[in-house]
Amino acid sequence: MADWPGDGEDDRGEGYRGAARLTVGSARFDVQVELRGHFEPIDGRYHWYGRIARHDELAELVGGARASAVLETGHGASPCELADPDLWDRYRIAGYSTPPFPTD
Repeated sequence: MADWPGDGEDDRGEGYRGAARLTVGSARFDVQVELRGHFEPIDGRYHWYGRIARHDELAELVGGARASAVLETGHGASPCELADPDLWDRYRIAGYSTPPFPTD
């Protein structure tokens, strides 16, 4: 992808850990993520989920609330939802269908 935020990705075949770009409304953030997922036969979709490492500017914008976003890695982009942050200010992120990382 053009204008990618950095290297450092660590693909392990069962998810993705590394650099990503998160777009919330018109705001864009370079973030670190840990993602994984699974195919859900009940609804026929791939469900992916994970955490975004603490990011103060993201927390300031979202303010602990849920938000719709788009997550982009060097492998693709996918719409997603941010959920409430945990005790370490890491936002949960989840999406379904085509994930922004390769799968087997």
